[in-house]
Amino acid sequence: MSRPAGPLLLAIFAACTLPPLRGRVEIGSDPYAVIVADGSGGSDLFAIHGRTGETIALTFSPVRELAPSLSPDGGAVAFLRERAGDDGGARTAWVMNLLSGAERELEGQGTAGTPRRVAWAPDGSALYVETERGTWRYGMPPGTAPEPLEAAHRAEADSAFMVLLGSPAFARAEPCEAEEGVCVVSGQGIERLAADATSPARWGTDSVAFVRAGQIHVWPLGGGAPRRVETTPAHPVTGAISFFPGAVR
Repeated sequence: MSRPAGPLLLAIFAACTLPPLRGRVEIGSDPYAVIVADGSGGSDLFAIHGRTGETIALTFSPVRELAPSLSPDGGAVAFLRERAGDDGGARTAWVMNLLSGAERELEGQGTAGTPRRVAWAPDGSALYVETERGTWRYGMPPGTAPEPLEAAHRAEADSAFMVLLGSPAFARAEPCEAEEGVCVVSGQGIERLAADATSPARWGTDSVAFVRAGQIHVWPLGGGAPRRVETTPAHPVTGAISFFPGAVR
């Protein structure tokens, strides 16, 4: 008796995938970012080495990948995958193990609804997925059905989706409300960093990154000149940024 090909092919694909960063980035130790940029079939995920600027493709699929979120230990990246369809597109949430290269689609997404964004719990034990039906909690590693967000996890989930700056956090970066651009909101007020900036992200403990004209710019919060992240080869950034600062040496 024949069986549906989809799950079997997914299992084979995950098992045969090679670690994309092997020999180029030391996972969990080196600083690196994961970005969305133009790729083989639309938007793909790429890693950028935080010291050398080397750009390495993580996905090569004919569908769109977007909204990456690196785990707190840098060993995995959660993201959304979107394919074209009769309804104008369908999104699902996935997790890629950066040590093995294996990907896994989260279970039970029909119940949870279409995902909009993903974010990790601070200790990496869970992934929060925001959908049009609310926010759901998935235990990690993936393999369990989603759980409705309980009151005990609500504040943690809200913080996980924010771009909090500083350690301890004293500000947050977000799209400006009254005008275009990226703003930093703190107890001292609201500061707009750049009118044409998008996709704010935390870059280490003392800087905020954003996208301008397809390039990543980093703005130090404690003073100093902003800088542009030089990458090789260059890929125009078209979506979100997620950054792992590297292990303390």
